[in-house]
Amino acid sequence: MKIAAIDIGSNAARMQISSVLTNKNKISFKKVEYVRFALRLGMDVFNGGRISHASEARIKKLLQAYQLLMELHEVDAYMICATSAMREAENGANIVERIKNELGMEIHLIEGEQEAELINNVIVTVLDDDRTYLHIDVGGGSTELNIYKGQKKIAAKSFKIGSVRLLEHKEAPDVWKKMQAWVDASIPSHENVVAVGTGGNISKLFNMIESKKDNKASLKDLEKMRNYIEKFSLEERMNKLQLNADRADVIVPASDIYISVMKWAGATEIMVPDLGLKDGILMLVYETLMNEE
Repeated sequence: MKIAAIDIGSNAARMQISSVLTNKNKISFKKVEYVRFALRLGMDVFNGGRISHASEARIKKLLQAYQLLMELHEVDAYMICATSAMREAENGANIVERIKNELGMEIHLIEGEQEAELINNVIVTVLDDDRTYLHIDVGGGSTELNIYKGQKKIAAKSFKIGSVRLLEHKEAPDVWKKMQAWVDASIPSHENVVAVGTGGNISKLFNMIESKKDNKASLKDLEKMRNYIEKFSLEERMNKLQLNADRADVIVPASDIYISVMKWAGATEIMVPDLGLKDGILMLVYETLMNEE
């Protein structure tokens, strides 16, 4: 069986096609295809409130390409989810309707809470029973914060702040204070908290840190890498550091969110599992298929 997940974010769109493997009654997903494309919908929406005609045309072309790849891989089922930028766009619902009529592909506009829940379903698999965790997921337009006691989520909140929104200076002036107040109220000061980071920017930062151990990096090393990257111009980040153009401009604003939240929570280290929204969508696709049988 092959299934696919498509995540249309505020910065980029991703599609992952995976084979469903069964070993001793345990299910796992093996990646067979992964395609990422920088749509940058947040640039349109956070500045003008709507998705431009040019961006809509790119979305359609990209989905047609994804559709062809899924046909070649003989995908059994898939799901498309769109997050902050498309759900906030005043013409987002109309674009979703046109795409369904023209391509026969249904896009689900999901709220921040739904996004967090999908990620939650896969994040819990890497958490220990006896620790307190603060999960930080930074997207282009929103940041989802989740607190776990072991594998049980005890608090969650979505904030309208993300890498593209910060880059465009379109975040609400009090959003930092609101986010800090929520962290302060949700985590007792004596708790020994481990941060868990998901999102493309933290994955890239984590991979660039050489001194990480046991799938964890220290807050100090994260700050060092953030400051190191900031010293380079955009062109140098692309050529010397080999960052993609759509990563080079947002990675520092994104790192500021991770670092700030960790400091508020008193977290001195962060673990970065190779998991995210696409993995949660894959799990949902699989469960839906099983329930239909």
